[in-house]
Amino acid sequence: MNKKLLLILILINYTSFAQDSGSLTGKVTSINGDGISEANIEVQGTNIGTETNNSGSFTINNIPDGNYLLRITYVGFKPKEIAVSIKPGENTVIPEVILKTGEEQLNEVVIQGNGKINKYDRERSVYVSKLPLKNIENPQVYDNITSELLEEQIITNFDDALKNSSGITKLWESTGRGGDGAGYYSLRGFPVQPTMVNGLPAVTNGSPDPANIENIEVIKGPSGTLYGSSLISYGGLINITTKKPYDYFGGNITYTLGSFGLNRIAADVNTPLDEEGDVAMRVNTAYQTQNSFQDAGFSKSFFVAPSLSYQVNDKLSFFVNTEFYNGESTNPTMLFVDRGAPLTVNNVEELNYDTNRSYTSNDLTLTNPTYSLQGQMIYNLSDKWTSQTAISRGSAKSKGYYSYLYETTRFYEGLDEGIVLSRFMNNQNSTTLTTDFQQNFIGDFEILGMRNRMVAGLDYFQRETIDNGTGYIGNGNVYIGNASLQNVNESVYGITDEANYITDGDSGILSTAAVDGLLANTDRNNTTTQEDIYSAYVSNVLNITPALSAMASLRIDQFENDSNSQTALSPKFGVVYQPLLDRVSIFANYMDGFSNVAPSEVIDQQTGETRRITFDPEHATQFEFGTKLNFFNDKIFATLSYYDIQVENIVLGNGLDVNQDGTQYSRGFEARITASPVDGLNLVAGYSYNDSEVTEASENDDFLGRRPESAGPENLANLWASYRFTSGLAEGFGLGFGGNYASENMIFNRNTSGTFTLPSYTILNAAVFYDVDKFSINFKLNNLTNEDYYNGWSTINPQAPRNFAAALTYKF
Repeated sequence: MNKKLLLILILINYTSFAQDSGSLTGKVTSINGDGISEANIEVQGTNIGTETNNSGSFTINNIPDGNYLLRITYVGFKPKEIAVSIKPGENTVIPEVILKTGEEQLNEVVIQGNGKINKYDRERSVYVSKLPLKNIENPQVYDNITSELLEEQIITNFDDALKNSSGITKLWESTGRGGDGAGYYSLRGFPVQPTMVNGLPAVTNGSPDPANIENIEVIKGPSGTLYGSSLISYGGLINITTKKPYDYFGGNITYTLGSFGLNRIAADVNTPLDEEGDVAMRVNTAYQTQNSFQDAGFSKSFFVAPSLSYQVNDKLSFFVNTEFYNGESTNPTMLFVDRGAPLTVNNVEELNYDTNRSYTSNDLTLTNPTYSLQGQMIYNLSDKWTSQTAISRGSAKSKGYYSYLYETTRFYEGLDEGIVLSRFMNNQNSTTLTTDFQQNFIGDFEILGMRNRMVAGLDYFQRETIDNGTGYIGNGNVYIGNASLQNVNESVYGITDEANYITDGDSGILSTAAVDGLLANTDRNNTTTQEDIYSAYVSNVLNITPALSAMASLRIDQFENDSNSQTALSPKFGVVYQPLLDRVSIFANYMDGFSNVAPSEVIDQQTGETRRITFDPEHATQFEFGTKLNFFNDKIFATLSYYDIQVENIVLGNGLDVNQDGTQYSRGFEARITASPVDGLNLVAGYSYNDSEVTEASENDDFLGRRPESAGPENLANLWASYRFTSGLAEGFGLGFGGNYASENMIFNRNTSGTFTLPSYTILNAAVFYDVDKFSINFKLNNLTNEDYYNGWSTINPQAPRNFAAALTYKF
């Protein structure tokens, strides 16, 4: 009887709900009248939505009565919004929705289904393979770091953003110096810098500002076939996708404050420039200041990024993205260990370094003005072929004072405890100019009933570096250790007069006037170097069956500079089998990377004459296999893979005898999962293990049999999980928790000098946030346990202690 009563009550409630709700049906087609399947249909302001079926039709039931804005999106087409009115107990039929093709075909698109998305992932990318492939059908491994995740974690710097990817860790800080001033990271055992934006070159001497980032793609493995060699590494590359204009007015303003004097104001404003929304402009901008956690040091920056999209007609569209960045900062403290003698200390505990000391001055700063322009034209040649023409121009400058500390203990006698580092400084005045032209033809067609997706392209890249900086001069010594400063003064500084004793372990003079005086008689460089690279590539993905696809790619690369001319071929192969279509894939890939090796001048030991030796390009090949899993309507996505990278043709030598016979391997396992299993819960987690070794070299080579110093820790793990209440009194309130783990890191590892090891660390972070109407408030505490930890690459770089950040956002 009770069960029957309960059933009656449920039916009554359901009938009452149904009477207060209605349904919606419609169809989505292209301009040619073809139905578009898997288009996303979202009832804005609700958690209600669906996808179209194979014919382009859709039905949404149980929509509460009222007026709504229906948003229809699909990759390769311009989004469309339609006003609909839902009446109780009625089915609303909307007229056929026709989507126009647009610039989104080659841009990042967020696909939302049923109003519930995996906020920490992107379903597909057009940059990883230069084709609009879903992640699950791509044989290459890559991680997404989404703008939603960056906002939730109050990310104000690029280093913290990358902590959300598996298998990547910071090697050293952004130095700001000319030519290579961006931060260095270890990816699959090899050093890499952020050099790509929207799949095009974008060189910087600083650190990218997060304000214009829609997504960061950490693309794994040698990728020379599609990206060449000059801007990426054998471990992979880092590609930033920027925020794109859309066809309605909107945006937000955010103020962030935090520890060490952090103040940041950022704005994101988008507006259509015509009634139809065919022309739209978006501006992202940020101003930030922050002090170092040490006794001296600061950074301040201004960033603005205007972008414009123009849909001329159904066939032709344009997109322009520009970025202007101007930063000023002291370069970070980096202690270089001695490379020419056995190490005096071998770990941080023996070093006894007071990490509050910066050994720098706020008078000595570097400025890094950066400018980049990207323009692309998309023209639909037919319903099967599209032409993409892209150009990018960039300018990255470095001007000011750069310094570093290098261990020179071996030159001082009578010091039995601690180490001595000499300070070297110069005045930077460097400019790097880049130009890149790309012409791609992208096809989606059938041959013998099998689907082919192809990109064929030409690429021209030029980089010119102008260096007018000074040489380096010495500016005092720094002592780190527990010995009596009296002994240190006598043995290191040669001071015997007590009145002149150095009392803080630093004998340098760190004022602008003093450094200018030291540099006054130093010669300035007057060098200009230029490289030109001409490339052609083709890549095809063949669907042998709907579940089985194969990728074959090839690139030819011609490298030219004043002293060298080299040609390289770079193949790539991949296969994907999906036993459960769009749910489970098993993949394998063979990928190639290469590096152009400069000629070497060597001395003939018999004649004493100098001769010039040229080399073949260095090559790295990767074999990888694994699986990608996509469950519960895109709510859980996971990747597990094993890779083996072999590097050959490494040039080794000492100036008297040079050989191109070095080899190295880097192999390991990676796992990553992003999930949104229930409403409000989101998480991202990753783990990686890397084993690297120099396996072949000359007998006296310093690295033979050793783990390379650029490989980073063997084990890395990351986690971030958050839960946001979606209903009830706590609606909009949320909590987040996570952190990073790294095992011991041999930042210096050589046969002659020995090993310096940084300790393992576990850093924990937590956040609380609340969204209400058009406002959101976030608070985050980093390094909860206030752990001392370090990064490095033959350097020792202390990291920030416990700190907080709070952000207030207004959305419009």
